[in-house]
Amino acid sequence: MQKSKPIHILVVDDHFMVRMGLSASLNVEPDMKVVAEAANSETALTAYRQHRPNLVLMDVRLPGTSGTETTAAIVHEFPEARILMLSTHSGEEEVFRSLQAGARGYILKSAIREELLRAIREVYADRRYLDPAVAPLLAARVSHRSLTSRELEVLRMVAKGLGNKEIAAALNIAEVTVKLHVSHVLEKLNVKDRTEAATVAVQRGIISLE
Repeated sequence: MQKSKPIHILVVDDHFMVRMGLSASLNVEPDMKVVAEAANSETALTAYRQHRPNLVLMDVRLPGTSGTETTAAIVHEFPEARILMLSTHSGEEEVFRSLQAGARGYILKSAIREELLRAIREVYADRRYLDPAVAPLLAARVSHRSLTSRELEVLRMVAKGLGNKEIAAALNIAEVTVKLHVSHVLEKLNVKDRTEAATVAVQRGIISLE
C-alpha cells in the first residue's frame, strides 16, 4: 500500500528557539514535515514561493510587517494557501483581523501539543479551526461597533496618556473634535472613562502598546 505524503509545513516565527521547538515537535509526526522556516514577512513569502507548503504556521506578531499582513500577502498571491495563526494573544480584534486576512485558523501558543496537531490537521483538511479560548470572543466581536481610523488614532494617544489638547495638536484638529472622538470611543467600547478604554482596547487587541 502506498504511503500518503506528509503535510508540508512552513513555520513562521521571529524567535529562533520557538521555530526550532515547533519544527522538532512536528517532524516526529508521521503525517507532518516542516519544509522551511522564516523569521519575517519577506523570508516567509520567499519560502512559500519556493516550497509551496500545504500549510503555514504563522506567528501573528512579526517584526515590521505583521503576521496578519503577511497572511494577506500570501493569500493574495496564492488563494489556496492554508494558514494557521499562532499567537500568545487572545484579543478578539487580532483574531478577527487574521481571519479577514485569509487565515483558516487561529490557535494560542499556550495550547497543548495535541491541540496544535489537531488544528494543523483540521486546517489542512480545509476546515476552519478556532482555539476554544478565542471562539466566544470572535462571536462577541461581530456584535461590536467598529472604531473609525480617526477614533483609533485618538485611542492610541489616549492609551499613551496624552490629554485632549496634546492630541488636538498632534492631529492638527480642534480640541472639541478630540472630545467628540473620545466620547464616541467610550460609547463604542462600552466603558466609563479613558483609562478603562485603554485597558479594554489592549485586552481585546484593538490597539497594541508595543
